[in-house]
Amino acid sequence: MPGSNERFLEKGPGVPADMTFLDLEDSVAPLEKESARAKVVDAIKNQDWGERVMCVRVNAWDTKWTYGDVIEVVANAGERLDEVMLPKTQSAAEVVALDLLLTQVEVNAGLSPGHIGIEAQIETTRGLINVEEICAASPRLETIVFGPADFAASMEMPVLTGGVSIAEYPGDHFHYVLSKILMAGRANGLQVIDGPFLRIRELDSLREYCNRARTLGYDGKWALNPDQVTVLNEVFSPTQEQYDRALAILAAYRQATEDERRGAVMFGDEMIDEASRKMAVKFVTRGERAGLTPGSD
Repeated sequence: MPGSNERFLEKGPGVPADMTFLDLEDSVAPLEKESARAKVVDAIKNQDWGERVMCVRVNAWDTKWTYGDVIEVVANAGERLDEVMLPKTQSAAEVVALDLLLTQVEVNAGLSPGHIGIEAQIETTRGLINVEEICAASPRLETIVFGPADFAASMEMPVLTGGVSIAEYPGDHFHYVLSKILMAGRANGLQVIDGPFLRIRELDSLREYCNRARTLGYDGKWALNPDQVTVLNEVFSPTQEQYDRALAILAAYRQATEDERRGAVMFGDEMIDEASRKMAVKFVTRGERAGLTPGSD
């Protein structure tokens, strides 16, 4: 949600997303950036955002606004603010700098130390080269996010729209990038999120792109409007069939290991073992978060 647009901010709580970030960066004009801070604070404090994660994207460290964004927003938004997103993260040092600044702001604002988490965006070639160190830079770090448009510009790709397929390329031009970010995030226990799909009316194409990230193992993807949210919630949530099958695998494996003291057992025409249990747990956890119950429609 653009932090300078009060109409959009008012509509934000009605969008069925798991997380909402109020933006002070690219969606806000330079002359509106400082005045947008107060609007963001007011929206966080005075609107009912339910149980979703609330985040503010500040401006990158190579601008003049970063410290002011953090100090004004974090100090005044109160406990409802959960995270700060750092765009165009280039190095681990930038995450450490944000961590140190957040600690001082929390102390002065009466917030619990470590209350504010960090989301880091990988949007440049330098950021991708350093992504392993970035993901290990701070205990505050919760999520790593890919930013396709800025990354395409950083790579000097011959495209004018980021985050969409390139018909002339025989494959997925971001496959390596997505995989590298995912591995760095998973190695450090982070949530990993794909960036936006900018052609907001092409929902079938969005669904295809979502499936690429989901198949690799991404936790979710950004949405730019409510219609995109509907597609994302569908794609990144397990189906009822997958959820029920995962529950059955867990039950069969539990019986095999606890009652029969076997480490592997046949489940239909498939052998399941500890690795199968780990995969099934992921489906059950995500299904429960999506509101699924055993055998429900």
